[in-house]
Amino acid sequence: MRLRSWLCGAARFFAEADQSSLVPRAAKVGARSAAILFLVSGFWFLVSGCGYALVGRANLLPPNLKTIQVPSSVNRTTRVELERRVTQAIAQEMVSRGRLSLVSTPADAGAILRGAIESFGLTPVAFNEEGRATRYQVTVAARIELLDHRNEDKVIWKNDQYMFNESYSINLQLGDAFDQETRAIQEIAVRFAESVVTSLLEGF
Repeated sequence: MRLRSWLCGAARFFAEADQSSLVPRAAKVGARSAAILFLVSGFWFLVSGCGYALVGRANLLPPNLKTIQVPSSVNRTTRVELERRVTQAIAQEMVSRGRLSLVSTPADAGAILRGAIESFGLTPVAFNEEGRATRYQVTVAARIELLDHRNEDKVIWKNDQYMFNESYSINLQLGDAFDQETRAIQEIAVRFAESVVTSLLEGF
C-alpha cells in the first residue's frame, strides 16, 4: 500500500510539473513521458514475478485448519521414484513447521495437498577442460493444490505452473557420478518441499 501511494504521489508531482507555465513545452512532454513510464514500471513491479494462480488467500490458511494429508504425488516424468522423494520431503517439511498435523487418511484430514510432477529437466551448465559436465541445472514443473476436505474439497490454494530451479555439482574425481546425482536429487526434493510449504504457510 505504501508503494502504491508513493507511485500515485509521483504521478501527481509530474502532472503538476506538466501544468506549470514555467516549464518549457519540451520539458512538459518529457515529464509526461517519465510519469507514464514510471507508473507502468511500478505497475508491473507490483503484479509481475509471481507466476501462480490463487484461489482464496494463499498467505492465510483457515485458522481452524489443523490437519493435512499429503497423498503420493503423481509422477508424469521418466525419473523413477521422484514422486516418492518429493512426497516424503513435503510431508516431513509440514511436520517440521508445526502449523498442521500430518494424517494418513482423508477421513482424518481437514485439508489435502495434491501434487503432480509434470516435468523434470536436467541440463549441464558447466564443464571441465575435457568437456565433461561438472555442474547441472535441475528444473521441476509441478501442479499443486490445497483442498479444504471439510468443505467438499474446495480449493484453498492452487498453482498449475509451479516452477522450481536448483543446481548441483559433480566431483568427477570421486568416480561415482550416479550416486552423486541420486544424493543431489534427494537434496533438491527437500528444497522443493521447503519452497512449496513456505508458499502455503507464508504466501509469496
